[in-house]
Formats: sequence, structure tokens, C-alpha cells
Amino acid sequence: MKRRVQSRTFGVFLLSLLTLVWGTTFVVIRDAVASFPPSLLVFLRFLIATVFFLPWFRRERGLALAGLELGFWLVVGYGTQAVGLVYTTVGRSAFITALSVVMVPLVAGALGRKVARRVWIGAGMALVGVGLLTYDGAPPNVGDLWTLMTALAYTAFILRLEYYARRMPSGALAGAQLLGVLLWSGLWVGLDRPPPVAVPWAAVLYLGVVATALATWLMTVGQAKVSAEDAAIIYALEPVWAALAAYLALGETLGVMGLSGAALVLAATVYSQLGRGSG
Repeated sequence: MKRRVQSRTFGVFLLSLLTLVWGTTFVVIRDAVASFPPSLLVFLRFLIATVFFLPWFRRERGLALAGLELGFWLVVGYGTQAVGLVYTTVGRSAFITALSVVMVPLVAGALGRKVARRVWIGAGMALVGVGLLTYDGAPPNVGDLWTLMTALAYTAFILRLEYYARRMPSGALAGAQLLGVLLWSGLWVGLDRPPPVAVPWAAVLYLGVVATALATWLMTVGQAKVSAEDAAIIYALEPVWAALAAYLALGETLGVMGLSGAALVLAATVYSQLGRGSG
């Protein structure tokens, strides 16, 4: 029992660290897509990340199919987020992406899984917190619709990753899903046919090495130890880090409402983990 708790605590730590990494990507992606095609950005970041996982590639029953499925959901998520950031703000993108916090337990419940009360309470707290954190009062735009597709794709990905992560070696599965994204994003580039442009290598290398290779490992190992519903609530920390990154890099301020939202997201994450015994 003690070992199981320690393993789960380690998983929570890895997923929390993952949200910090993810939070920095909104600013990087927004700057990059201002002058660089989203399809090429996604393809290059996953090409770089895939190289890091070459030592873990192996032939294993079901691994290729898992990689293609997970890769599909990821490329839809990363791609629609990148396109959405061309039209919407960092804060709006972070909030809409965080809708997966509620979507994951909704889908899990619809599929017959018993979802604990603390998960619903934590998800609701997190969603309200993210709303307070990112609200800007602007009318909806086409970027919001693109980002809603991001939330739907991440919901499917989180649930399916939980399934595969508990059945397959973490390194091999991470490599397989990266290769899957590389294949799908290559198809996207072929259909998009972007014109030759200068590559923002600093952004691409950061996204490929840190925000993709490292992040994929953190997610795959972490979700092998943490349920999809709990992982979705932890992922709500992403907009908190995104807001901090926007403040440091772009000078965006939070104000009282934003700070209250950030505090509520943190409280939701802590509650969802400490309240495990209360159903």
C-alpha cells in the first residue's frame, strides 16, 4: 500500500512538472506561428522529439496501433491549438484547452466508469478558476472554435493514454506516439503545402526537446500511475503557468480576479489529491 501511494505521488509530481513545461509553450507557439506555418511547426517539433526516443523503439504487439491512435489525437490537439493561437489570445486558448478537465470525467462517466465525487468537485473548482484566470471580456472568435477542437482531442488522448500506459512500457509507448504524430503531421504538411520560410529554430528546438520529448515522457510515465480523471485536474495547472509565462514574457498582468483564479486552480488540484479517501 505504501509503495502504491509513493508511486502515485511520483506520478502526480511528474504531471505537475509537465504542466509547467506546457504552460511555457503558449507564448512560444504564439510568437512562432505569427510568421511560420503551424503544420511545419508541429512536424519539426515532433521530428526532433522522435530522434530522442529512437533507442526505445521496438516491435511489440499492439504498439504501432497505439502509437498511431495516440499520435492522431495529439496532432489534432497540437495542430488546432497552434492554428487557434493565430486568432485568439494566450489566456483564451489556455481556458478553452482546460475544458478537458470537465470533459474527461464526463466521457469516462458516459462510458460506465464510476467517477468519484471529489473528481467532480475538483474539476468544477479548476474550471471556474481557469475562467477567472483567463477571462478577457472579448467576444468569441474563430480561434476559440479551433481551440475547442483542441480540448476535445486532448480529452480523447488523456483517456486513451491511460489505457495504453498501464499495459505497455513507458519509453516504447512514448516513442510510438511521437512517431505516430510525426506521420500524421507529415500528412498535414503534404496537404497544406506551406511556402518556403525561415525556420524559427530557437522556438522549434525548445518545443521539440523540452515541450515534446521531455513532456511526452513525463505524461506517459505519470499517467501510468494516475487516473485519467485526476490527470485532467492536474492538467488544469497549465493555464496558471501560461499566465505566469505571459506575465514574464509579454507583460500581461493578472489582477485580483486572475490571482483568485490561479489560487482556485491550485486548491482544486490539492483537494482532488488529498480528498481521495472521501469518495
